[in-house]
Amino acid sequence: MRDLAEKWPPVPDWKNASIQFHDTTIGTAAGLSQLLVSGDIDAWSQASGVAGSPAGASSIVTGDRYAVRLARDRILAVSAAPFGTAAGWHKEGFAVSTVDTGLHIFEIDGPWMPEILARATTLDPNDNTASAALFFAGVNAIVYRYGGTACIRIHVDCGLAPYLWQWLEQVCS
Repeated sequence: MRDLAEKWPPVPDWKNASIQFHDTTIGTAAGLSQLLVSGDIDAWSQASGVAGSPAGASSIVTGDRYAVRLARDRILAVSAAPFGTAAGWHKEGFAVSTVDTGLHIFEIDGPWMPEILARATTLDPNDNTASAALFFAGVNAIVYRYGGTACIRIHVDCGLAPYLWQWLEQVCS
């Protein structure tokens, strides 16, 4: 029987994988808790204590807990520590799904980030967007600025992470 796995690139060791290019660092943001929340977002915000409006792709998020908008009634909540909100349906009108192991998070930080963003998407970085969900380098992703204007985080399905890593290596070579 043919080994079809030989067609796929090997999965990098995410803990040590890093690309350095023109004073820009690309790596993995590990250890973050991720929740997909659907329904009454205001009710979830009150129950979780994560205040503020969810960010879009051009918004800058800071801190250890924040939310990014995916659709009118759906957000991705990200935290350095686990959320206290249980997975499942809540009587307040929202549902929570834990996606910690379902989405891989890349972080691109440095002066070459806008060039990578321009090659990966049609997003105008100066245009305010309501949603952080977009097409990035040929795959569906969640993209937003983190901590400042020179850093973005990209959440992508774990199965697509090796492809996106290979794409980033090609762009930065």
